[in-house]
Amino acid sequence: MAKEAKKLEKQKGEAGGKLSAKKYAKELRRLQVELCHLQEWVKHKGLRVIVIFEGRDGAGKGGTIRALTERVSPRVFRLVALPAPSDREKSQMYMQRYMAHFPAAGEVVIFDRSWYNRLGVERVMGFCSDEQYDRFLQLCPVVEKYIVDGGILLIKYWLEVGNKEQDRRFAARITDPMRQWKLSPMDLPGRSKWYEYSLARDRMLKATDTRHAPWFLVRSDDKKRARLNCIAHFLDRIPYKQVPREKIKLPKRSNKHAYDDQASLKGRRFVPAKH
Repeated sequence: MAKEAKKLEKQKGEAGGKLSAKKYAKELRRLQVELCHLQEWVKHKGLRVIVIFEGRDGAGKGGTIRALTERVSPRVFRLVALPAPSDREKSQMYMQRYMAHFPAAGEVVIFDRSWYNRLGVERVMGFCSDEQYDRFLQLCPVVEKYIVDGGILLIKYWLEVGNKEQDRRFAARITDPMRQWKLSPMDLPGRSKWYEYSLARDRMLKATDTRHAPWFLVRSDDKKRARLNCIAHFLDRIPYKQVPREKIKLPKRSNKHAYDDQASLKGRRFVPAKH
């Protein structure tokens, strides 16, 4: 009886509950293999791709981006996570500092937060005027149409975390030394402004969820499922084929100029073998 109950619990978990570490690792590896195939296709065809990740603080953007990029080349999948603008950048056209990072042929640029800061944190925390906000809300779809018409594939993800889960993650950041660095000066004040962020999100989606640059929402209370769902969707957005590779043969080591190349290291400073 206990065995059957355990089996039923396991099946329940697989159907929609907590994903086992083993199953997650297996599916993540499968998707990451496909990402490597996609990477070769992007290079082969000279594609230019922009992927935007937005969402509340603690929504899981960083973990999703790591899962997406950890097995591909940083020369092809470039991550852009810009700090707060400098005084010089504040005097520029708002989109200017982002456009400097746009992809060349054979590149995928991932923005960990993007120009949508203006419609999110800047709006909620009062870092832009009503006039700046309204103007960007109006112009953003036009600019994105220009980007897409220029041949860039633009994919936008909003990670949607629930109130209770965000609260739990923030509490963990406060107490866990390995997560404390994630707490930004905006996190705690932003936590109290839940509904202000909700309203900003709703207005952003209404104005910028367009046919040429749609938003895709990812429920992210379950981080593992969110990562897998997002990567699988990303792979579906770009039609690709496996690029044939030349057969590689590892050359044998030549014994020309052979000598004891370990003896020559004697007396050098090696890191102590503590582990």
